[in-house]
Amino acid sequence: MSALLEIKDLHVAYGKVEAVRGVALTMQSGQIVTVIGPNGAGKTTLLAAAAGLLRSRGTVTYDGIDLSRLDVEERVERGFCLVPERRELFGDMAVADNLLLGAYVRRRNGTEVKQSLQQVYDRFPRLAERRRQKAQTLSGGERQMLALGRALMARPRLLMLDEPSLGLAPLIVREIFRIVASLRETGVSILLVEQNARAALETANYGYVLETGQVTYQGPAAELADDPRVVATYLGGSS
Repeated sequence: MSALLEIKDLHVAYGKVEAVRGVALTMQSGQIVTVIGPNGAGKTTLLAAAAGLLRSRGTVTYDGIDLSRLDVEERVERGFCLVPERRELFGDMAVADNLLLGAYVRRRNGTEVKQSLQQVYDRFPRLAERRRQKAQTLSGGERQMLALGRALMARPRLLMLDEPSLGLAPLIVREIFRIVASLRETGVSILLVEQNARAALETANYGYVLETGQVTYQGPAAELADDPRVVATYLGGSS
């Protein structure tokens, strides 16, 4: 079975500093794959390069297509979407308008856009309740839901999530990860970058550990969660 996403020998540099060095990553359709690691390991850089936001060397293949030939909007049109760490919402705009921006590449099909909007409201009832509020008035958890909902408006096949639990209270973190897990049931594949290693490994099928720009460990998520090296470094205990 061919991979939905395949990254080979990826290198990304900021000037003379190489932030990602020779990374290889593969994921199949229907999977949740997580990338964990410390601050500064290159996790966000990896996602940004895959999305086409940063120059890189190496190959990124999505659904059999070499993405080097496609710009960011063309990638989104093919169902390849990124939810950035800072969420990048338009604070002065209403919740509903932020969501509609997510459907920009499908704007010509008004019926589909309305269906997608209703599906997002069904999944996130709090967004429906606050549809006329400005995004800047939402709580941290609601903003993350809005960022997820906006991405879902593009009807993605592959959703890349950068630190979805960042800055959220533990109860909200559990809710966000429940939502992430439920998205897989709708046919969305997820590449999850996350510092909350325990929650990420509990949610994912497969995991990669990134340190100083390189993959140091990889394997089924349940095995990584039991690996003494991963436990000692990222899970706060010993095995």
